[in-house]
Amino acid sequence: MFGLSAFAVSAVALIGCGGDDDGAPTATSTASTSASGTAATGLQPPVDVGKNDSANLTGTGATFPAPIYQAWFDDYNGIAKGVKVNYQSVGSGAGISQFTANTVDFGASDAPMSDSDLTKAPDAQHLPTVIGAVTLAYNISGVTGLKLDGPAIAGIYLGTIKKWDDPAIKALNSGVNLPSADIQIAYRSDSSGTTFVFTDYLSKVSPEWKAGPGTSKAPAWPVGQGGQGNEGVTNVVKQTPNSIGYVELNYAIVNKLSFADVKNAAGKFVAPSIASASAAAAGVTIPEDYRVSITNAAGDASYPITSFTFLLLYKTTGSCSQQTPLVNMLWWMYHDATAQETAAEENYAPLPPSLLPRVEATLKSLKCDGGSKSSLAAG
Repeated sequence: MFGLSAFAVSAVALIGCGGDDDGAPTATSTASTSASGTAATGLQPPVDVGKNDSANLTGTGATFPAPIYQAWFDDYNGIAKGVKVNYQSVGSGAGISQFTANTVDFGASDAPMSDSDLTKAPDAQHLPTVIGAVTLAYNISGVTGLKLDGPAIAGIYLGTIKKWDDPAIKALNSGVNLPSADIQIAYRSDSSGTTFVFTDYLSKVSPEWKAGPGTSKAPAWPVGQGGQGNEGVTNVVKQTPNSIGYVELNYAIVNKLSFADVKNAAGKFVAPSIASASAAAAGVTIPEDYRVSITNAAGDASYPITSFTFLLLYKTTGSCSQQTPLVNMLWWMYHDATAQETAAEENYAPLPPSLLPRVEATLKSLKCDGGSKSSLAAG
């Protein structure tokens, strides 16, 4: 059972919310935190506070968390049969745009909204939901156990490392028979939070990348072939021999793609997993607005291309007829043990235990109908 007690994880990094021109938060120092999760027993309001709600909700945004969001929305409809959610996984960039335009009930993004974004949407509230890993999935016949480090990944995506048997890759993979074949590169063609996470990592480990394409949801890619969404990049890698692409962990596992172990900030090669994603997030001190980067986190067990993913909610301007069923559903999502178990089944890590009380407080603070009423039902 992946209940709330399983939220405990070890502390590794303290990340401050600085930023670059694209609003990327940056790491500042290290420390540790400690707290415990909140038990659902005696919870007020109760977990199923919204069971009698009725609403057709619309959301749009990130493909990174789409598998768990779709599973949660379907499962919740079995509890609150009057609540139906239409979630369009069109990418974080489109999710932010539609949320800002007030055309949806909620948005979703792996990339926190930038300061510039927030000037256009001052009523926005970020809410972290799960933690996920971005894999380097590859399709090389006969090759398993590939190891990569930051400079090699950056070199591949900059086009300076062109073949699989390049000395920079061979040096990391002693005993592996790498082909003398051109590397076929896949990237996201849409404005993407997964891309933001990937390029945020590259900007931390490669001065050449930082000075070139940099951290962005839609950089100017020097080389490669684009795919729409995590699904599109997954398909490019599956169908293209000698290819590599960055996709969220669940997409790689479900599609039976091989993925590389990546050298982390501690110099250890680590495979992406729930445990290594949790290690990257553990102990993080998260700013009040939740906008934080956890790529290239410290710690032997940390997978370096890891991120929170966020829902985007309205603090006061949502209609109560839509906002209350939405917030009641989120209350269930964070507190129902089966919902958290489903996240693990979909290969997403839970939030650190110290974060849950803050998320509860945020949900209770949300207002609707212009701020005249609380969005969360009293139960």
